[in-house]
Amino acid sequence: MALATAPRPPPLLLPSKAINIPNPPSFDPHSRILNSLKQCTHISQLKQIHALILRSTSPYHPKTFFLYSQLLHFSSFLDFNYALQLFNQIQNPNSFMWNTLIRACANDVNNKEQAMRLYLEMLEQALVSPDKHTFPFVLKGCAYLFDVSEGIQVHAHALKHGFGSDVYVNNSLIHFYASCGFLDLAEKVFVKMPERSLVSWNVLLEGFVQFGKFNSALNLFREMRNTFDPDGYTLQSILTACAGLGAFSLGAWVHAYLLKKCDFNLSIDVFINNSLVDMYCKCGSLEFAHQVFKRMPKRDLTSWNHMIRGFAMHGQAEAAIRCFDKMIRTERFRPNSITFTGVLSACNHKGMVSEGRLYFDMMVTDYKIKPALEHFGCLVDLLARAGFIDEALDLVSTMPMRPDAVIWRSLLDACSKKNTSVELSEELARQVVESEGDIGSGVYVLLSRVYASASRWDDVGSVRKLMTDKGVKKEPGCSSIEIDGVAHELFAGDTSHPQTKETYQMLKVIDEKLESVGYSPDYSQAPMIDELNETKQHSLKLHSERLAIALGLLKLQPGMPIRIFKNLRVCNDCHEVTKLISRVFNVEIIVRDRARFHHFKDGFCSCSDYW
Repeated sequence: MALATAPRPPPLLLPSKAINIPNPPSFDPHSRILNSLKQCTHISQLKQIHALILRSTSPYHPKTFFLYSQLLHFSSFLDFNYALQLFNQIQNPNSFMWNTLIRACANDVNNKEQAMRLYLEMLEQALVSPDKHTFPFVLKGCAYLFDVSEGIQVHAHALKHGFGSDVYVNNSLIHFYASCGFLDLAEKVFVKMPERSLVSWNVLLEGFVQFGKFNSALNLFREMRNTFDPDGYTLQSILTACAGLGAFSLGAWVHAYLLKKCDFNLSIDVFINNSLVDMYCKCGSLEFAHQVFKRMPKRDLTSWNHMIRGFAMHGQAEAAIRCFDKMIRTERFRPNSITFTGVLSACNHKGMVSEGRLYFDMMVTDYKIKPALEHFGCLVDLLARAGFIDEALDLVSTMPMRPDAVIWRSLLDACSKKNTSVELSEELARQVVESEGDIGSGVYVLLSRVYASASRWDDVGSVRKLMTDKGVKKEPGCSSIEIDGVAHELFAGDTSHPQTKETYQMLKVIDEKLESVGYSPDYSQAPMIDELNETKQHSLKLHSERLAIALGLLKLQPGMPIRIFKNLRVCNDCHEVTKLISRVFNVEIIVRDRARFHHFKDGFCSCSDYW
């Protein structure tokens, strides 16, 4: 950022300390002009008022300087450039005038950098000192620009001027550090505050949520409730955290709190309701999400996008498409890029190839939306998983941007399932390695499956050795289940949980019941080496979602759905086992894996075995 300040034009001869020249008591234009300013809604009106000030007031009257401060204030909302010209004509502007213009810069997307330049000019002139209103405006500009070095300097200036304990300045510092990703510094400012407002808590909460620190956000929220009642901003942040964690119980509590404790206008607020729809969708309760959506008195495009994506991630492609059709035909909303990501995702989860092609063409041709990487990714994955691998490869070759590792991995995953040539899979694996700086275990696992399908066991062993040599470890499966409002995390083969003994006893009960209904293990996605079937079966039994299901059967009340959130895709065997458990134990099981939701009930899954 350039720190030099531009020269200012000759100032208007308007002294900061006006000389008191009495006016006739019968006529005082200042009050009339001030009333006109308060009613001003257009820059043309403001220019007329400016001309009136020049014609009918004395520059030496004590009220004239105040009129100019108000003129600057209102012009800053209507026309920034005009406000800047006016400011440059005022001799010795006071702190209110400086703050007015710095605030206008901080609020204007195109003039954020100007906020810092004005602040530096203010310091350079040294005619007035920055006050507690100056620093929040300057820090807002720094936060938008992610200008960490300048923001740290402003922090030092605030301390130097004695505002280290000011709640408004500290709130702005928390926002600045959190926006720039320095959550530790934001939290440090928060902890040191001698006094906090509700805004202090909300700003830090929002920072945690923005960077995916959902558990930290919920812990902070619980601490906050000892001092403050949540407002709309609090609830919106917490709903987002609940959506990220799948914390259904807390999300439902927030909804109840909103209906019982909050103002009616907040309960019908479109942003709050959008967060509720998103939360319920991501916590596995599509029915509740749809109820909130239908009862919303007002919906915006985000409302429709959340609902379409909700239907998509739960595998209800037809419902997603009906929702899309109603949005564009009945409600007359114009879809955006996010809308089509949801629609294409819905087609992908259901294997609706023709419809996917149709909506991709509609997006480009009818709505002139330039496809982004995620749109190509959805269509490539849809084509490849449906067996149209050559068409998917042709699409990748014609993309206007470089494919990322996600696209190459989706092609490799499809090849591992469709038994395509080993040579093609090896080339795709090479592309993943080239596209991905930090190589995870996924590409090795997929390639080993390709070799295993071709019974090339030496190559399977080579892949495993390569992983060992490079220090790459297979990402452990981890499943989370919420019981009485507490989230329990279990890893594959976990023996660290306090109720491990009871959980493993329940696993034995499950195994006995599964054997009684003719269950036969599917070893296709067991460990990568050619082990004995007994070893593979033992490995499958200890997958994290099976441990979570066992714990859920132990601890949840009969009739309550078991909600599980897993970091990896569900394997074939666990998918089949979960279907059987839902029938044998007469329980509904909702699993969110890395890709989508699966609703298991009465021996069937909502994905219709296509995932």
